[in-house]
Amino acid sequence: MIPRFGQIPDRQTSYRRRPGAYAILTRGGRILLTHQAAPEPEFQLPGGGVDAGESPLAALHREVAEETGWTIGGARFLGSYRRFCHMPEYDLQAEKLCQIWQARPILQLSMPSEPGHSAHWVAPAEALRLLVDPGSRHALRRWLSLGTRG
Repeated sequence: MIPRFGQIPDRQTSYRRRPGAYAILTRGGRILLTHQAAPEPEFQLPGGGVDAGESPLAALHREVAEETGWTIGGARFLGSYRRFCHMPEYDLQAEKLCQIWQARPILQLSMPSEPGHSAHWVAPAEALRLLVDPGSRHALRRWLSLGTRG
């Protein structure tokens, strides 16, 4: 069973499944987060939606590059969770199926190409404080408790 975080789904609402892939990236004891300015300003793990016909791993590489400018390698699947939420940028009620991966940041090739995004290296405690999504916080907290920081 995939754990659920966030709001309880409303039985009267039709939700569209939206798979996504997100990365825990560390360097020098710091964690890379992306800040999304709109539709609501928030910090997130780098990643995002898996497009039709795209594998989660390919989406992870694409989304991390778009949101941070970094290339990644050595991706390792850690787990999944789901959450029900409104996605205002798509005017969509979604059941997000989120995969969490751990990977190595390899090289920053550019600034983020996705409008309104910026990349931030932060201490682990600060990352836990800044992340809005409870599923991402849980995944990061669990990963940190395993003592596998890079």
